[in-house]
Amino acid sequence: MKTLLSLSALTIAAALSFSPAFAADEYNVSNGITLTGNPLGLHGVDPVSMFASEAPGIGDAVHTVAHDGVDYYFASEETKKRFEADPASFLPQFGGFCAFGVYKGKKLDGDVRYADIVDGKLYLFVNAAIFAEYLKNREEVISVAYDNWPGIRTTAVEDL
Repeated sequence: MKTLLSLSALTIAAALSFSPAFAADEYNVSNGITLTGNPLGLHGVDPVSMFASEAPGIGDAVHTVAHDGVDYYFASEETKKRFEADPASFLPQFGGFCAFGVYKGKKLDGDVRYADIVDGKLYLFVNAAIFAEYLKNREEVISVAYDNWPGIRTTAVEDL
């Protein structure tokens, strides 16, 4: 009985020791775990590149930064350092989930091929059709998505 209680206490302690980054599906990291053991954010694309060019740049594991329990890859040491100086300026909104999906109360995969930068913030979308819908009413989609995000942020994808 004492062993069972000890195991239960250890299980509870371990569960409480996880950082908030591991709350249910706060980040879009559906494509696996990196060699560091953290999930990979932004599908391995360099987040700084999303602001610097028309085409997203593929990151390299050699230039990895862990932020809030998620690893991000960078194309160069320079873009890695820019990110480290101000991560919030480069991270996609809504944990990298599709902004239109969040507008609808869902968590859909954000695809870097369908992205928009509004007022210095990066928004991702699941596909070309959804991106076209978003473009019809950007301001409303973004506004409602921000209203919805706190209510779904820590909700598991399958529960939405």
